[in-house]
Amino acid sequence: MTRGAYSFVRTFAPEPARDLCVDRHYLLCASAGSLRLEAHGQAWLLPPARAALIEACQPIRVSIPRPVTTASILFDTEFTPAPPAPLTVFDLNPLARTLLAECRTWGEDDEPLTAYAETLFAALAAVTWRLAHQPSPVVVPAGRSPELRRALELTEQRLGGEVRFEDVAVEVRLAPRSLARRFEEETSMTWRAVLRRMRVLAAIEELAAGDTPVTKIAFMVGYTSLSAFNAAFRELTGRTPTEYRASFRS
Repeated sequence: MTRGAYSFVRTFAPEPARDLCVDRHYLLCASAGSLRLEAHGQAWLLPPARAALIEACQPIRVSIPRPVTTASILFDTEFTPAPPAPLTVFDLNPLARTLLAECRTWGEDDEPLTAYAETLFAALAAVTWRLAHQPSPVVVPAGRSPELRRALELTEQRLGGEVRFEDVAVEVRLAPRSLARRFEEETSMTWRAVLRRMRVLAAIEELAAGDTPVTKIAFMVGYTSLSAFNAAFRELTGRTPTEYRASFRS
């Protein structure tokens, strides 16, 4: 009999996006590095301070931009109730991170969980199911049409330099007004708002990857002013870049 819940800890090399669908409720997160997740026309980055709670049999698309160590938990559908939503991404609090670390002892096995282990996994489920009611706003649209997906790809590729909306429109062969309308229809956001979110996501990835100074990261993702970068980062995450990096390592 497979355990009612178990931990999945493994280190992966970078790899392109691939589809993933499991028959258990999946608490997907990383203990080092970061994962990229795409589903329902949106995309998220999962550094160690964030997790995705995915309902059983819910298809997602995952990519690994840099080496990553996963620290995920899989719950049998009879061990826990269904999550509050098919997919939610949220910030982990200190209690959830402590429980995750403690649960790492019990990997996939045919041996039943001890009473202590069952209590730990049940506590982790209770904490993370509650956190899932407060999803993170740090998400960017993935786009539905080929033109918009290409526009998003081009925008992301040029974050570190000068990126102009008019140039992106030319390359996807749409008039700027038509591309702006496509952004509004498919994402309910302006291109500039998406650009701002992409820059914050790219900054989060750099913060999780190592010890690059915050000022350098600000310039790497396209900001020419540290104060503007800090303001945009805090507006979206609720924390400064330094505070966010500290949350990965606490």
